[in-house]
Amino acid sequence: MKVIHLSETNNVINQFLKELRSVSIQGDSMRFRRNIERIGEIMAYEISKELDYAPETIQTPLASCTLHVPQDQIVLGTILRAGMPLHDGLFHYFDKAENAFISAYRRYTNEQHTDLEIVVEYMASPDLNGKTLILPDPMLATGGSMELTYQALLKNGKPRKLFLASVIASQEAVEYLQKTMPEDAILWVAAIDPVLNEHKYIVPGLGDAGDLCFGEKM
Repeated sequence: MKVIHLSETNNVINQFLKELRSVSIQGDSMRFRRNIERIGEIMAYEISKELDYAPETIQTPLASCTLHVPQDQIVLGTILRAGMPLHDGLFHYFDKAENAFISAYRRYTNEQHTDLEIVVEYMASPDLNGKTLILPDPMLATGGSMELTYQALLKNGKPRKLFLASVIASQEAVEYLQKTMPEDAILWVAAIDPVLNEHKYIVPGLGDAGDLCFGEKM
């Protein structure tokens, strides 16, 4: 799997990351969601470079002209609930995409909240055979939810291309996905953080993305 680390070079994505991480700014949930959307929009532009294109001739008011336009049948496969703002950012650019939605969440299996499993309960997806599947997940802690989501979606067909999009990933998650995802998959990630803490949260990370987007859950 190829990894494209977008904040390795100086660009505007670092401004959005600063606002997402900062405890003095991230409490504004509307701004938090919008910054994730912005990163999704940047990723959509970068992903578009990997699509297949074909010439199409159109008529303007003055003359005809030929443009190369994307041909991929795109499916956005999003993990609920934290994935929705990243999904929306990608959907702003890939507005003709089909959509798949998966419920995947972490469940701790001991009282200390140090061991966990990923549970997939619900999936709605179109046929994926021969299509380009984009899986957005803002936080890749262990990589387990991304892998389980992909495996669940394979029940609806095998995509021709697989692209992954994440705001922050741990180094552990990146290495895990490199072992478990198809060799020709590509991961776009805004930032890669070095460690997970004992509760499997990314450090320095930004906290619970779902709660910061939509409010605390019980």
